Amino acid sequence: MEGHVPVLLDEVLHGLAVRPDGTYVDATFGRGGHSRMILGALGPRGRLLALDQDPDAVRVGRELAQADSRFAIEQESFGRLRRIVEAQGLTSGVDGILFDLGVSSPQLDTPERGFSFQHEGPLDMRMDPASGPSAADWLNAAEEREIAGVLRRLGEEPSAGRIARAICAQRQHQPILTTTDLAAVVLSVMPRRGPRHPATRVFQAIRIFINRELEVLEAGLLQALELLASGGRLCVISFHSLEDRIAKRFLRDHSRVDPALDQLPVVPESARPRLRLIGGAIHASDAELARNPRARSAVLRVAEKLA
Repeated sequence: MEGHVPVLLDEVLHGLAVRPDGTYVDATFGRGGHSRMILGALGPRGRLLALDQDPDAVRVGRELAQADSRFAIEQESFGRLRRIVEAQGLTSGVDGILFDLGVSSPQLDTPERGFSFQHEGPLDMRMDPASGPSAADWLNAAEEREIAGVLRRLGEEPSAGRIARAICAQRQHQPILTTTDLAAVVLSVMPRRGPRHPATRVFQAIRIFINRELEVLEAGLLQALELLASGGRLCVISFHSLEDRIAKRFLRDHSRVDPALDQLPVVPESARPRLRLIGGAIHASDAELARNPRARSAVLRVAEKLA
């Protein structure tokens, strides 16, 4: 799995409540850690479909599909989850869907993908390198106001304005084409004063923007709710507050009566809860954190589809 350590394995297995003959979707295959765990709990009649935008991840998944007929993978965003599930003929309802959000360790550790300021590489950041403009394309063309807005909104960066001005000033002399180019611009206005690199929020914000991660998450969650069978489980692992806020709000809103109608003597069917929350936020154990520090920011939320 190329050094990638999937987080919260036991917690996900428990959250999905995998049945041997069930049908499941891993909406973010990565390097297959969660998929292999689910397959290990499935019987001969069980089925698992996986999705991933990353061609490197899909290559790993296709090797697994050749070795296990219960498994299939498609190179696609989970923003198109419904279309892929229906194309696979899984129209009778899915028993569990997993979203493991964010960027994987192999993506961060591959300089050519441009996700990390720890390695020099082209400033790309696309989950699917063949889709849409790269981070460099956008950063060298966007207006200062737009860049500042992205850094502020998606990176929660207090110095968004100063960084955006510095980016625009730098690109007048030379385009910002590599990860180290961008990191150097950030450091020029925000010198490093602690263990956290000043460019952390900047890289996060641009990556989320380039891949439309929050919009895709909202679309994927809505489709997952429709695809789940009665009693099916939805598991969402997030790694930063913006993702977790969306997941938490979605699960909360669909697990209670519409507040505008909850005082009616008879609540219409369309306003009744569609999910039941299974516990609260789940975090990695101390033992897992010792093995995998990346799990420190992981938050798992679980809900069950009502009839």
